[in-house]
Amino acid sequence: MANELMRQALAHDASHFAVVPDAVVRADNIEHVASLLKANPSRPVTFRGGGTSLSGQGQGAGLLVDVRTNFRGVEVRDDGGRVTCQPGTTLRYTNAVLSPYHRKLGPDPASEGAATIGGVVANNSSGMTCGTELNSYETIDSLTVVLPSGTMIETGAADADHHLHSRENAISTGLLDLRARIMNRPDLVGHIRRQFSLKNTMGYGLNSFLDHATPAKILEHLLIGSEGTLGFVGSATFRTVEKKKHASTALLVFSSVFDAMSSLEALKGTGASAIELMDAQSLTVGKVIPGVPGLVRDLDVFGQAALLVEHEGSTSDELAERVRDFRHVLRDLPIDSKIDSTTDSATRSALWSFRKGLYTSVAGARPSGSTALLEDVAVPVAKLADTCEDLSVLFDQFGYENSVIFGHAKDGNIHFMLTDTFGNDRARDKYERFTEDMVDLILSREGTLKAEHGTGRVMAPFVERQYGPELYGIMRDIKKLIDPHGILNPDAILSDNDRIYLQNFKESTAVDPSFDRCTECGFCEPVCPSEDLTLTPRQRIATMRNVATGALHPSDAPAEYEYSMVDTCAADSMCAVACPLGIDTGELVKGQRAGTMSPIADRGWDVAARHWGAFTRVAATGLTVANVLPGPLKKATRSLNAAGRRILDPNVLPQWEPDLPAGGKSRRRREREAPSRFLYVPACVNSMFGPEGEPGVQDALLQLADAVGVLLSIPDNVDSLCCGTVWSSKGARRGKDTMKSIVEAAIATGNGNVTLVSDATSCTQGFARLVDDMEGIDIEVIDAITFARREILPLLEVGTRLSSITLHPTCSSTQLGLNEDLEAVARAVAETTVVPEAWKCCGFAGDRGMLHPELTASATAGQSQEVAELSSTAHASCNRTCEIGMTRATGAHYRHILQILRDCALD
Repeated sequence: MANELMRQALAHDASHFAVVPDAVVRADNIEHVASLLKANPSRPVTFRGGGTSLSGQGQGAGLLVDVRTNFRGVEVRDDGGRVTCQPGTTLRYTNAVLSPYHRKLGPDPASEGAATIGGVVANNSSGMTCGTELNSYETIDSLTVVLPSGTMIETGAADADHHLHSRENAISTGLLDLRARIMNRPDLVGHIRRQFSLKNTMGYGLNSFLDHATPAKILEHLLIGSEGTLGFVGSATFRTVEKKKHASTALLVFSSVFDAMSSLEALKGTGASAIELMDAQSLTVGKVIPGVPGLVRDLDVFGQAALLVEHEGSTSDELAERVRDFRHVLRDLPIDSKIDSTTDSATRSALWSFRKGLYTSVAGARPSGSTALLEDVAVPVAKLADTCEDLSVLFDQFGYENSVIFGHAKDGNIHFMLTDTFGNDRARDKYERFTEDMVDLILSREGTLKAEHGTGRVMAPFVERQYGPELYGIMRDIKKLIDPHGILNPDAILSDNDRIYLQNFKESTAVDPSFDRCTECGFCEPVCPSEDLTLTPRQRIATMRNVATGALHPSDAPAEYEYSMVDTCAADSMCAVACPLGIDTGELVKGQRAGTMSPIADRGWDVAARHWGAFTRVAATGLTVANVLPGPLKKATRSLNAAGRRILDPNVLPQWEPDLPAGGKSRRRREREAPSRFLYVPACVNSMFGPEGEPGVQDALLQLADAVGVLLSIPDNVDSLCCGTVWSSKGARRGKDTMKSIVEAAIATGNGNVTLVSDATSCTQGFARLVDDMEGIDIEVIDAITFARREILPLLEVGTRLSSITLHPTCSSTQLGLNEDLEAVARAVAETTVVPEAWKCCGFAGDRGMLHPELTASATAGQSQEVAELSSTAHASCNRTCEIGMTRATGAHYRHILQILRDCALD
């Protein structure tokens, strides 16, 4: 069932297609990929990376090979001048590694958080600012590739041509023959130059034969944009580009697309790094995007268009000069209104969120059961205005309502989106007729049918129409030469089926309003703790859709289904942070847990809520007793615990390990306590689990507050209080309501006059949610690290400073926006503070890491390696269970940051 789950789940990517593979394999390394190709040279194989592909090139029948999970290495070379990446590494991670060198990758697609290097190479990615000068093709330095025969070639090696000639003579000589065939025809050379003067990912990169003369380099550049149809890229080395330190962004609103486009050449002359077009429908849609600038929100749209213009500079003076030129040019342009060029980070972020949020806003608002189809084309800039107007006419003609046009105007590259069911004959017939007219329109303007998103299946039938029979014939010869059996990603780029773009449409059955909006873009996957263990949020949603359509039957293997879908979800809601639509798959899973919780279990958790003080003391005592047992008894206790988990339920009885701490202290009030406007509720998790080193966080915070004369009050019944997260996570609704009532009674007396302080970020988030759900209660909830930054640090003298500290922000601190406070406290105690680039939620998730330790082990694998390499003096977090999880995962001793602050300031 586990493989069946993945087989069905990986049939989905960000495109509107769904092709179910026969089998799924997770490749271990490049040698494993080579052995798979050698073992069965006639079996179709498709490589799957981030799955952000929009044209259907990330899926296929036959064998689907996951080349993301075990391919995430990054090696910086030449002081940041070059970088070697494995194909499963995301662009965002690569750029984060390059950031200290003030360098970045040239390609900058909007999907950088989820798009992987393998896809960047396979699709010749570009993006907002890189144009045709800094895309994958232009910035590639070398590749390590596995050919369909299983032969491995390093194109950057000094003997690459000799190796290729000796191992794959037919390919080596064949590429040179094809080059001679092209170079002897000036008309073909001219045709290719015209085709690739635009952003162009249609078909194979025939410009490789014009730009390079040796077989290895021709092969290397043919692989760029080949969508996994010519070989597997095991690693890619790029020449990096400068990361400009200074940037300024403006939004210009024109009365029409024509006026906007007539201003384009003048704006390009100011050295703008990005000029992004948004049509009238985009402006209408943009009104509802959260945080959209007031100019857009209040705009009365009647046919306007907008250009988002960004300038960059290596120095502030360079940027200032460009902005001056830009403002001078603006005086002669027909602008209706504008947001002037600004360096303010909040305004710039809002402007870019508006631009990047257009696709998801329209896609998310589509009717349940319909599918979003995003296309992209490019035409010469001089023909862009007419093309936009004619596309709008086609939308009206075929009844595609709410279709937006937006994109990279500087490059003549625009995106447009259609939404429809696509699952019935009427819809497919309409789409077929629209596509024919759209193809004729773009080609009549000397454009390309694919600029960024790749040919895939969606445009494979139209490659010959764009290039003509001779160049199309050369593309066929390339495929036959390198992949003679046609096993790699069949039907992508080249297909014998001229109706392939009308087949295998994704069934987008309406299932649940909470996730029907999901476009399966995959942005959620890199932040998911279970991404390498079982399923990701996208795959959980895809699985539920597969169940709804009857493609998958959980009853065939209920235990495996529950384990993958529900049990191993950390329910940390980080997916909602990464999702452009804010879809919270964690809440969805919590709802499933609530729906399957037995009445007995629900009542049991309610009893626990009513006697929470006693419950936490029993748990703490049990941990303390287990902690002091001699070695043989600890081993016996562990075995007994494991047997109990097998007999009962591993989702009920936690797994005890000898590395768990002893129990913590009671949270009782101090003997003499003066009233304060700060109501301090120490977290119960710190009472159950003892601290890593004394004093614990409660004593540390109280001592720090006393040292600067700030008073904290603790509620009388503090041992009975909890934020409710444990019940929420398990779906125990009755117990959650009970605890809510207990907390409400404890804090109601100070309504409006107190600030509630919690010393565990997950509890801070839990209390905030509880208070939001209480009628008539108006109390601010803050975390102890925020309290320390606001109230303690300004009055505290820190006598001792550490050389370095590695931080582990939590999912809650990230969602609450507390990481800046965490880092501020860390900077007060350490010369250097570091958050690992591979950071993500540790997956301990309350007790989830004890119910399923494999979840934490999987979630922390990348971060643990980086932590070891950093070798910091101290390690800190802001939530006790996360500290336990990270200590277990890394072997480093993680403590609450306030414990470290107390030690540095008061010892």
